[in-house]
Amino acid sequence: MSDVRIERWGPDDLWLLRRANSAEMTRYLVASETDDELENRHAKYLRHWETGEARMFRIVADGQDAGGIGWWSTRWLDEPVHETGWFVLPELQGRGIAAAAVALVVADVRAHGTHPLLTAFPSVENAASNALCARTGFALRGTDEAEFRGAMLRCNAWVLDLRTVGRADPPEAAGSAGPTAPRRPAGS
Repeated sequence: MSDVRIERWGPDDLWLLRRANSAEMTRYLVASETDDELENRHAKYLRHWETGEARMFRIVADGQDAGGIGWWSTRWLDEPVHETGWFVLPELQGRGIAAAAVALVVADVRAHGTHPLLTAFPSVENAASNALCARTGFALRGTDEAEFRGAMLRCNAWVLDLRTVGRADPPEAAGSAGPTAPRRPAGS
């Protein structure tokens, strides 16, 4: 594993969104974004830091920019929750960087968040992101289907109870099945 840290998303980080917008990186997200959409998302990341609506970070591994990760507030099953999403550049994948970044974001949500649950919604076809959710302590609660970037995206619903993170005996084992409900992607 690399020396991984997360740093506040900054004005010079738009290039990371452009790198993450390749066909290889968006194959599980139904579509890539236009240049205008990328610029708007970048501006939203910066603005949301100021308003407190979200906390987006650049992932840095061994001193090298490696990707992005963040969290924001949303609703799921009619309850307020936090949601997280991430990406690691292709040439740096498979080194434990994403797992380290998720652990850092979990700590950040625990320190700054207001809701007890952190959710993640990777595509059902994204084996690596689903394995990462399981490996980092999220419990699989079912599947969701929602409109995302103009098409339907089928995703797994993963939940981490922030009240039990770090406890020796969490109340539910990762991988337990639960309700399936539609949701609206909030962060990408």
